[in-house]
Amino acid sequence: MKRGDLLRHIRQYGCYLKREGGSHSLWTNPRTGHTEAVPRHTEISDHLARKICKMLSVPDPRR
Repeated sequence: MKRGDLLRHIRQYGCYLKREGGSHSLWTNPRTGHTEAVPRHTEISDHLARKICKMLSVPDPRR
């Protein structure tokens, strides 16, 4: 999955960029308070994308 598609998906559910790290961006869901690292690769595996969404309490991006 393209990184931009994943970010668009999690933004749609209210998540926002908390800060930029060295090789990851930290995204937060304000409703739950959970924070998750999103790598800065152009392609993110579907497995990792599902894990990120699950940790942020966001629906699966492929459904």
